[in-house]
Amino acid sequence: MKNKILIFFLMSFILTGCVGVGSKGLFGTGVSVALDPRTVGTQIDDSIMQKIISAKILARDKKYLISVKTKVLDGKIFITGKVDNPEEKLLITKLAWETKGARSVRNDIKIKEAFKFKQSAKDVLITSQLRTALILNKNIKSTNYQIDTYKKKIYVYGIALTIEEKDLVISEAREILDVEDVIASIILVEDLRIQRE
Repeated sequence: MKNKILIFFLMSFILTGCVGVGSKGLFGTGVSVALDPRTVGTQIDDSIMQKIISAKILARDKKYLISVKTKVLDGKIFITGKVDNPEEKLLITKLAWETKGARSVRNDIKIKEAFKFKQSAKDVLITSQLRTALILNKNIKSTNYQIDTYKKKIYVYGIALTIEEKDLVISEAREILDVEDVIASIILVEDLRIQRE
């Protein structure tokens, strides 16, 4: 039984890793450049902002390299991860807001708790199941979405081509077994400042 669980966990981790590399895109914004409706200029601006934010956060403490993730879409900053205390969360939020060009900041950082293997494995499984569902759904451009799961809560970031696609992504996430909540930060193409012609 232990071997089956270990094999399942490793396969989930490998499959999640493979998809993640393919979905990063040229500029590392979590959205495929070929399908990205933003102009190349906006993509570059977002990429530069993301690198600046990451550098500011790392300058505070190197431990954030692994524990904190940032995404920038159309000047909107999304932060996920885990920190030791509420003061660190506030500091990271402040650093993000101080970044030139920031239009908004959404901080979904959680305060660390004791590591629980069972919970962590469940989160990896949920992420893998949603990633697979998005890939298999022909009405969703799966490469336009980044997924993080923490304590059975799914965080989805990305750009939807239509309101129907956005609703479909949220619906797919809610159908995953054991999911307690879906927090969607999905921008519609029509809401982008500048769109690709």
